[in-house]
Amino acid sequence: MRCEIVAVGTELLLGQIVDTNSSWMGGQLAQAGIDSHFQVKVGDNQARIVDTIRRALDRSDAVILCGGLGPTQDDITREAVAEVMGVALVRDDAMGEKIRRGFEARGRRFTENNLRQADCPVGASFIPEMPGTAPGLVCPLGKQVIYAVPGVPFEMREMMAGTILPDLKRRAGVTAVIKSRVLKSWGETESRLAELLAERIDALDRTGNPTIAFQASGIEGLKIRITAKAENAEAAEAIIAREEANVRGIVGDAIFAADEQTMESAILDLLRERGLSLAVAESVTGGLVGARLTAVPGASDVFRGALVSYASEVKFDVLGVPEGPVISADAAEAMACGVRERLGADVGIATTGVAGPEEQEGHPHGTVFLGLAHGGSAEAVQVRLPGDRRRVREYAVISLLNMLRLRVSGSSRSPELR
Repeated sequence: MRCEIVAVGTELLLGQIVDTNSSWMGGQLAQAGIDSHFQVKVGDNQARIVDTIRRALDRSDAVILCGGLGPTQDDITREAVAEVMGVALVRDDAMGEKIRRGFEARGRRFTENNLRQADCPVGASFIPEMPGTAPGLVCPLGKQVIYAVPGVPFEMREMMAGTILPDLKRRAGVTAVIKSRVLKSWGETESRLAELLAERIDALDRTGNPTIAFQASGIEGLKIRITAKAENAEAAEAIIAREEANVRGIVGDAIFAADEQTMESAILDLLRERGLSLAVAESVTGGLVGARLTAVPGASDVFRGALVSYASEVKFDVLGVPEGPVISADAAEAMACGVRERLGADVGIATTGVAGPEEQEGHPHGTVFLGLAHGGSAEAVQVRLPGDRRRVREYAVISLLNMLRLRVSGSSRSPELR
């Protein structure tokens, strides 16, 4: 069973919206054991949408159209599907009433053009899941099938999970379960990880199950994806658990999280386990560290707060940094000690440096000092971070958090990028 994804919308071609829906759907198809060899984008033009669908049907058994199911004139996915099927669109009064009630329940004004969303190609059916006001479609075409879902991510995902994936698996006769686990790492290059895991990957290539793959994720590090196929979910998860232990044994503490866990949630969990509280002093990062930590629910039982000491005077007067250069290891260390004392925390961390684009105090752009005060000691590490001002600041955040993770867990690994 081969399934092609077609994203509909001129805004996608113009770069006004990033097409994250197709990548998510591709991942879901892979986990369901459905091959997907092509992903295509097409603008809001009926002739081109029709041509794209026909080309997709020439090389695939199923097509998922995403977008173009709204009530406006440029929402023409329904018309294009009907043309491909060679049938008329018929308005479904019961669906029209359901759409009307949906608007009223949300306290939104209903206009008659919304009834376009109740139009259905003859022979097609509506997808039962309808979290929004736009229904999806299942459109059989001989032995092939076309699905149409809204472009709103949460609406599309509910329809995929509830109807499309089960229907595709039934059509394909797929009974096996495919599961994946993503291990997140920081501090090693992709080539280094590949070198470390080369022997293990070679061994798995000979058996074919499970498999290991890499994915670069920018400031979030490198991901190691372990995928297993088995007769049921429990068996697949057991295979993954065994392989995860192998990978962790090889890669070590460069791995900081798994699946939905983030660097900040991993750190908060670690501090919580150790009964430690945290305070942050930020200069170059300007509050980004505190923002990432407080984005995690329940952070308040660990995180005491942050001081954004951007001006030199704030470093001197509030944090007790000695007069002198503020872009230095001594300043970063003093900031970490100062914020720990001022906010009454067990651990203090700090950033100071040059985000750019100009150099400061003789330091080139990308120079950042990370400070940490924990127990009876304090330290600072200098790192050189790549990219423009935004990327330097973001790299500084995760580098600081990783340094905290390593030190609290007792690792001797350097927090520098490699």
